[in-house]
Amino acid sequence: MTIFDLFATADQIKIDSHSVNIPQVTSVSVFNGVISGIYVIVGVVAVIIIILSSFTFASGSYDPAVIAKAKNTILYSVVGLIVVIIAFVITQFILGGWINK
Repeated sequence: MTIFDLFATADQIKIDSHSVNIPQVTSVSVFNGVISGIYVIVGVVAVIIIILSSFTFASGSYDPAVIAKAKNTILYSVVGLIVVIIAFVITQFILGGWINK
């Protein structure tokens, strides 16, 4: 058997995704992965901002403007983190309903 015989028989072989165990990907699963990744990134950024602002708040050196700015930054970051968690729960609920249908 020569290499040319292999090429001649290769175009007669039909391979489908089930025979080689390639997972089926749907647009819902791709969207779920992308949006979950975005939620993780935004959550990590919010936690980092909270940590950095708490250092600023703790080392405010008795300057009321610096302390107020750090306090507001912590407050807004916590509110943003709560919004991201609520959005994550809502999208997982909706996407979970779509996947099960």
